[in-house]
Order: sequence, then C-alpha cells, then structure tokens
Amino acid sequence: LHPPAAPVMPPSCCGCLSQYTHHHLVVFLLTFFSYVLLHASRKTFSNVKVSISAQWTPSLQNESAAAFSPSETWEDNRLFADEKQATLFLGALDSIFLFSYAVGLYLSGVIGDRFNLRYVLCVGLCGSAAVEFVFGTLTEWLQLYNVYLYCVLWVLNGLLQSAVWPCVVAVMGNWFGKTGRGFVFGLWSACASVGNILGAFLASSVLKYGYEYAFLVTSVVQFAGGVVVFFGLLTSPKEVGEEFALERGSCERREQPGQQQDEPEAQSPRAISFCQAFCLPGVLPYSLAYACLKLVNYSFFFWLPFYLSNNYKWKEAEADRLSVWYDVGGIIGGTVQGLVSDFMGKRAPVLAFSLVLAMGALVGYSRSPDDQVINAVLLATTGFFIGGPSNMISSAISADLGRQEALRGSQEALATVTGIVDGTGSIGAAGGQYLVSLIESKLGWMSVFYFFIVMTAAILFTCLSLSLSLCGRPRRALRRQL
Repeated sequence: LHPPAAPVMPPSCCGCLSQYTHHHLVVFLLTFFSYVLLHASRKTFSNVKVSISAQWTPSLQNESAAAFSPSETWEDNRLFADEKQATLFLGALDSIFLFSYAVGLYLSGVIGDRFNLRYVLCVGLCGSAAVEFVFGTLTEWLQLYNVYLYCVLWVLNGLLQSAVWPCVVAVMGNWFGKTGRGFVFGLWSACASVGNILGAFLASSVLKYGYEYAFLVTSVVQFAGGVVVFFGLLTSPKEVGEEFALERGSCERREQPGQQQDEPEAQSPRAISFCQAFCLPGVLPYSLAYACLKLVNYSFFFWLPFYLSNNYKWKEAEADRLSVWYDVGGIIGGTVQGLVSDFMGKRAPVLAFSLVLAMGALVGYSRSPDDQVINAVLLATTGFFIGGPSNMISSAISADLGRQEALRGSQEALATVTGIVDGTGSIGAAGGQYLVSLIESKLGWMSVFYFFIVMTAAILFTCLSLSLSLCGRPRRALRRQL
C-alpha cells in the first residue's frame, strides 16, 4: 500500500522549469534549430525574388542583367515578357508551395503519430534541402529554365517540408508538460522567426555572387542539420528509460502525484484518426482563425523584401536586412504573449487583444515614410502583434488541443492535430499569396494592406466567438487552457 499523497499546489511556471534536465535542453535546441534551418532555406526564395525576376525577364534596364551576353542567352532566359508576368508567376509558385505544404501537413501529421518521429523529421529536412538545391542552384548552373520544372520541384518541396512542423511540435509536446507551456512554446516558436533572420543574412551575404549561391548555402546547411538530428534527437522520455520517464518526465505527471504512473506506460496509446482529431473541441475554429492569420503572416514572409525594394527603391540586400525586424517583433511577441497567457490561464483573450492592436499596426505601417529607421520600428511593432499570435496558435495552442481532456486514453494525437491546424492555415496562406500578387498588380500595395486588415478582423471575430463559446463548456481543463 502506498501512503496517501499530501495535497500539493500545482507547480508554477518557474518551478516547473527547474525540473527540466539536460535531455529537455537537447530536445529544445535540436527541434528549435531543425525549424530554424528549414525556414532559413524557405526564406531564401522570398529574399532573392528580385534577382530571379531579373534573370527571367532580362532587360537593358535591369542593372543585375548587365552581364547578359548575346541575344541567344537573352532569349534562353526570357521566361516572361515583363516584370509583372514574372511577379505573378512568383506569387503562383508561393501558392503552389503552400497548397502542397497544406496537403502534406494533413498527411504527415497522421504519419507522425504512427511512425518514428525522428525518421519522418529527417526525411523532411534532408529531402527538402536536396530539392531546393536542384531548384535554385543546379537549374542555374545548367542554364535550365522551365516553368513546369519549377512547379514540380516546388510541389515536391512543399510535401517534404510539411513533415517537419508536426514532428517537432509532437516531440516538444512529449517532453514539456502543460504547466508553463505558453512560455516554453512561445520562446521555442521563435524558431521560424530566427530562421527568417538567418536566411535573410545568409542570402544577402552571398547574393552578389548570384542567387544560386544563396540556395546552395542554405540547402547544404539544412541537409547537415538533418543528419545531426537523425543521430541526436530523442523523441520521447521513454527513449531514455522508464525510470527517467516516470521520475523526471514532463510536469504534467508531477501535477498528479497520487496517481499510479505505471498504468499508462503499460501499453502504447493508440493513434487517433484524422476525423476524430478534426472533431476535437477547439480544433476547427482555431484552424479557421489560423488560416486567416497565416495568410497575413506569410504574405509578409514572402513579399516583404520585394515590397521594400520596389516601393521604396532600396537595394535588395538592404531590403533583406530590414525585413528581419518583422521577425524580431514576432519573436518578442510570441514569448511575451505566451507568458501572459500562462499567468491568465487562458489564451484566446490574449490573442484577441493582440489582434485589435495588429489592425492599428497595419494601418500605421502602410503609411510608413521613406525612412529605414521609422520603417524598422513600425515593422517590429507589426510583427509583435501579428507574428506573436501566429506563433502561439501554431505551437502552444496546437499542443493544448492535442493533449486535451477529451482524448482520455488516446494520447497519440498531437502530430495529427498540429497537422490539421497548420495545414488549414497553409491553405489560407496559399490562396492569399496569389491574391496578394493579383491585388498589387491591379490596385497597388495600399489595397494589399486593406486586405490584410480585413483578414485580421476576421481572425479577431473568430477568437472572440471562441472565447464566448468556451465560457459555457463543462470541460474545465480545456477551458482553462484555451
């Protein structure tokens, strides 16, 4: 017989952090830098759009095309008649990538809950690196310019990259418990923004040699990172032994000291089906909200350097470096808002408050003067109020939804739920990228910002509706977290 457990208070965020071990730190860093490298290579494409457009539409008016020789080379490279057609195709490539990425997320989440997360993650990292090398470097070295080839490669790249995010969120969810999750995941979700910053600096540092070298550097680094993850990542506390998993595991287990801990470990939990995961409380509304939010967030991700270079006539390398301030704001926003949501015990009100201010930030940034310092400040503010909620939904809230009370005995749902939320978000973002290029070409950049404000208002309405609906729900654990 075990003596009755003395009643204890739930551990605080700081108290929970003190229980983490070096295994938690290694998992945090490896998953963090996995997505950093993925986003660094993904950011390369948005950072070199001006150079690619110049290469596809050679003209004596393009300074970057001054080295073009003879007319036959001019004709070989001339995929499009003018810059507007090239811009529309670049937007179409973004949409193609995101649609395939969205489809892949729905599939990879289910696969991640049924196969070894480390294998799925490494296939995504290394396979994507190889495709990007072919897309950006090999085609340029071989002078092979073909619209259909670019489309096929970008579809394959989207499918491979989709394997990464559900896996890293699932691994983090396995190691880090519910208490303090908003802060830990808020800090960890800065991986995308850090990757954007790293990609911007890598691309701008080698862009003078040609855009193909930007793809070369980031793809090689990403492939090397996938190899390190394959040999170093532990996907669950179970992999270091049952004793560690029980005594030093997540804070969720410490919150229930009176329960017998060996019963859940006796049998492996079954994986939840896709339809069951989609019907879990909160999954559908947060997925729809994230579709609108990711549309806005990824529009900044894909088009910001292009906008800065074309609208203000700044050099492409300067525009690349200035664009990182949006990501700096997102890093701070995700961490601060995640910490606030931990103290409040609710996440939806924090999202709603941030989105109200995001609409004001978008109005302010759309009227930014031709001054790089002012532009950087407004850009960081916009990133704080848009990137922060985006990071929270895609990481902490996805983990909450995948570990909620309604699952009971079936715990293998985290990767599936994360894939659903991020996949739905990617569908919204995919449609948005072509709309951005279409609106800009027909109506100008100011209309694009009005479009962003409308999307942000739709997200705000969804979050407010979700907050009101959760007030009447009997599931206390779900209400406490969402």
